[in-house]
Order: sequence, then C-alpha cells, then structure tokens
Amino acid sequence: MKILIIGDIVGKPARLYLKEFMPALKIELGLDFVIANGENAAGGSSITPDTARDIFNAGVNVITTGDHVFKKKESKVVLETLDVIRPLNYGKLAVGKGYIIKEVNGTKIAVVNLLGRVFLQPVDCPFKTIENVLEFIKKEAEIVIVDMHAEATSEKMAMGYFLAGKVTAVVGTHTHIPTADERIIEDYTAYVTDLGMTGSFDSVLGRDKKQIIQRFITNMPLRFNLAQNDVRIQGVLIEVDEKSGRSLSIERVECKQKKS
Repeated sequence: MKILIIGDIVGKPARLYLKEFMPALKIELGLDFVIANGENAAGGSSITPDTARDIFNAGVNVITTGDHVFKKKESKVVLETLDVIRPLNYGKLAVGKGYIIKEVNGTKIAVVNLLGRVFLQPVDCPFKTIENVLEFIKKEAEIVIVDMHAEATSEKMAMGYFLAGKVTAVVGTHTHIPTADERIIEDYTAYVTDLGMTGSFDSVLGRDKKQIIQRFITNMPLRFNLAQNDVRIQGVLIEVDEKSGRSLSIERVECKQKKS
C-alpha cells in the first residue's frame, strides 16, 4: 500500500494548487491513501468547513492539525463533523478526536495526531498519551500513522524512537522546513523529522517575506499576508506491507509549479 503524507497546507494558494495537482499525483504515484496537515489551511491559521472541504475534494483522505487548530471558532464544527483530527493530548474534554480509523481496500488505517510541548503551549504529555491508547488502536487497525506536530526536532525524534517497532510511521510537522533524515527505524517504522510545507516557497514559511523581514527589523507587530508564488507540495511517500503494518520504504516528495 502506498501512502502519501504531506506537510502543513498554508492558505488558499496551497489549497488551489492541491485541487489542480493532486488528482494527477495520485495516479502518477499509485496512491492508496493521502494524509495532510491542515492546521494552517484557513488564511494561514486554523481550519474551517470550507477550507477542509477544499482539501478533501483535492483527494486527501484524513486531515491532521496542531497548535493553531482552535484559533478559528469554525474549527469546532470541522472537528465534530469531518475526518479532521486534533492533537490527542489536548485531552478528553477538548472538542474533536485525536485519532481516526479509516478502511481502504479491506485494510484499516489509524491516523493519530500528537502535539509537542517544547516551546509550545502546555498540554498533556504526548508520550504517555499515545502509550495509553496504542494497544487499543493496534487491535483496531493494521496500519498506524502518527503526526507529531512539534517545534523541537529532538522531541519529534524522541517520539520516533519511542514508537519504533510499534507503529507504521512517525512524521513531524509544524516547522514547514523539510528535513533530510527520512529512515526506517528497527526495520519497521518510517520516520522523518519534518515533512515540510504545502504553500508558497517564495516566502518565509508561507508568508510574505518582506513583511516578515520588516517585523524582524522593526520589532513592530503587523499582519502577515500569505505569499502567492512558487507553490509546492512537500511530504513523504511511504510504502507499507498492509498485512504486518511494517513500512517498506520512505521517500521524500516535492512537487513544483511548472513555469509558464
């Protein structure tokens, strides 16, 4: 089974590019399942029903999120009604669910979302949280994919080793910069510290680069607009043995807009 996991989708430029490019990409790569992080989908922060549907209509099966998910009130409707998950370690009282199980060609795939704590808001421990539910999830699904949304590379890597041999894949999101450390840990778990970003690369993390530079120089607050040019999709392609849940390979993927 071939699973594509793509990095943080940043705003409308990324959503439009997904709609245009994803159908052909699914055929080209022979994809069976697509996961995307959508916590920046709505104007660069959070997710709404319309922006979530844009992503699903492009061919994504499950959307994960992160620390910005609740910044728009509409996100609560999304989490309650669509195949969009929030970090599991927000706790039981938070709106929405922290994992989801979907069936593809007779194989059940669990997607789990976790949030790191280093340099981010205080939430429940992601290590203890996943440990408490993993046995149950593995009884329900042959394949388990974990999106570790975190700032610190060390925290993401620690989670990769913590879950090595127990889950199909651990992929990092949040920092929008792809890392070159993709690997298979313990001949079972696919891992990469950060998937990268789906959005404008003529930018600073998807935002207008001139405004970001001005903010650094002046220290004055200002609104950051979304950048529009050189939109790309970044992520990883994982090939999985659906019977054992073991990852066979992991390969970085980058798709660029063709210049006219």
